Amino acid sequence: MASPSLVWLRDDLRLADNPALRAAIDRGEPLVVLFVLDEESPGIRPLGGAARWWLHHSLASLDDALRELGATLTLRRGPAERIVRETVADSSATAVFWNRRYGGAEREVDTALKAALRADGHEVTSFQASLLHEPWTVKTGGGTHFSVFTPFWRACLSLPTPRAPFPAPRSLAGVSQPPASDDLVDWDLLPTRPDWAGGLRDAWEPGEPAARTRLRTFLHDDIGSYDRARDEPSAGATSLLSPRLRWGELSPFTVWHAAVEADGAAGFLSELGWREFAWHTTFHAPDIATKNLRRQYDAFPWPRLKPSELEAWQRGDTGIPLVDAGMRELWRTGFMHNRVRMVTASFLVKNLLIDWRRGEEWFWDTLVDADGASNPFNWQWVAGSGADAAPYFRVFNPELQAKKFDPHGLYISEWASDAPTEPIVDLAATRKAALAAYEVVKRSSPVSG
Repeated sequence: MASPSLVWLRDDLRLADNPALRAAIDRGEPLVVLFVLDEESPGIRPLGGAARWWLHHSLASLDDALRELGATLTLRRGPAERIVRETVADSSATAVFWNRRYGGAEREVDTALKAALRADGHEVTSFQASLLHEPWTVKTGGGTHFSVFTPFWRACLSLPTPRAPFPAPRSLAGVSQPPASDDLVDWDLLPTRPDWAGGLRDAWEPGEPAARTRLRTFLHDDIGSYDRARDEPSAGATSLLSPRLRWGELSPFTVWHAAVEADGAAGFLSELGWREFAWHTTFHAPDIATKNLRRQYDAFPWPRLKPSELEAWQRGDTGIPLVDAGMRELWRTGFMHNRVRMVTASFLVKNLLIDWRRGEEWFWDTLVDADGASNPFNWQWVAGSGADAAPYFRVFNPELQAKKFDPHGLYISEWASDAPTEPIVDLAATRKAALAAYEVVKRSSPVSG
């Protein structure tokens, strides 16, 4: 009797260029394809609301694709180490395959599980799938990890060309009697009381087929203007691929090789590099979502929080047009243009003097592309406490940013035409307060960068 292979999917919800799935197929035995909703393992961060919405629809799309090829998706909920071992036992699988994760808590789960399964006599193999270069392979000349992007990316570009992506399978041999599975609807990933996801439904179609369509459209229609127009939020020149990469509906290898074949892709490829750098940093600093990378910023004198100001920022009611447009786009669509993300983050941290962790938590809950590396990494970059950071004394002026990148007010008109017109703070005065707070940090401990 055939001994099944179990493929444990995580942030890799695709059939094409999925090394774990490919290895299981090559083994030649029937497949069990498993996804575990793990909100219980120590250190695993529960998903935000927008991410849960995306996950529901991406899993539904993946299940449809698997069924078309002859397999099914087994859904189970609980601490991954226990659930995977139970599913292995229930299915009598003798080999387990997964693609590697790089967050600290995730690595601990995977390491413990791999050891336990091997001790039980199972074959266990993991693969590189979500990063072009694994964090421990990119080192400075002194053998340490990088803390500045430009030399990091230069080092990446000097490494061998990333491997070509694998094609999607044309058929799959699922087990004749799949293990018992949860019903996706019972996971309650979708908002119901109230249903606030109407804007997300209008803006997005999760799943691998839509992801591949978006990649083709971007490379055909927008890549030529990307370097010139990517900072203009009304230009529509951004790739919109970040949630596809976050959920693994596309692999970075697929995106890389498709982009290399397009003209004018250098700037876009560097954005893939920035994603790599975020994970490189997070691998070496797994507490990035809660602790300043530059520990001297622990001395920053955050004033007492004013809930009304935080709420005004969250709602897009600050009276600062570009900030309000960005925050309203975020609430409506689960997404925000990258230039505007920097402006809204700078306003929260450096004009409202609200701890960057408050903003990171809000983006975690409202962004469809929030992941464990890029979200806190980018917030720390803006705050000045992170790797390769914009120094704290560099304060984005949202009015000047609007004049430069939304000169005709198209983006602001689309998202914030009815926003308040009276600013909740004075930009010049709050900039001075931010710089005064920065001086406290400087006196406490020299700030590099």
